[in-house]
Amino acid sequence: MPTIAEGVEFDTVAREWRCKWSSDNEKASLIAVQKALDAILSKVKSVDGVKSVNRVVCGGCLDFKVIVSLEADKFGAWEESSFAPENEFLEAIKGIDGVSVVETQTFTFMPM
Repeated sequence: MPTIAEGVEFDTVAREWRCKWSSDNEKASLIAVQKALDAILSKVKSVDGVKSVNRVVCGGCLDFKVIVSLEADKFGAWEESSFAPENEFLEAIKGIDGVSVVETQTFTFMPM
């Protein structure tokens, strides 16, 4: 099992895609971001090693996050493919009025 430091093991690596959406126009940007996710969801779920795909939405801080979790030993191959279809999704949401702060992050998960 991979280890970051002594006692800090993990079995899952995740990639997060996140942005801020606007409540303007009856939350039109949130609706559009969800549609962009729906458009690529089957591609994400078909990535070799995917354990889960989760969506987090916060109505208070206006966060929209997609967390794609993979088996740790499969993550490197996905990284080599530039996390496809990450770019497709990010470019789509960058073009939505009301969307800002489009970012990504990689981190580990481990049940405790």
